[in-house]
Amino acid sequence: MILSNIETVPGKTIKEFFGVVTGSTVRAKHIGRDFMAGLKNIIGGELKGYTELLHEARSQALERMMQEARSTGANAVVNVRFSTSSVAQGAAELFAYGTAVRVE
Repeated sequence: MILSNIETVPGKTIKEFFGVVTGSTVRAKHIGRDFMAGLKNIIGGELKGYTELLHEARSQALERMMQEARSTGANAVVNVRFSTSSVAQGAAELFAYGTAVRVE
């Protein structure tokens, strides 16, 4: 599956358009990570637990979006974007979306 954050795939021609496809995941904070994040706020540095959590969430949302695209017959998703929103105290949704197309 080809993913592009622009409206085209360089070197390819869009032959068919399938519409918007999406993928999302909702993740909650972890009490241990919150404790360590509090310490890091005092001494500084990367919050590696949260970095890993966000990486996993992005990967899962992308995979779900690509599964939806495959089910339409697409071989690429263009104009890929991410969005986040708070859905409950301590939980957030990571949302991936784009336009499913077939390119040659």
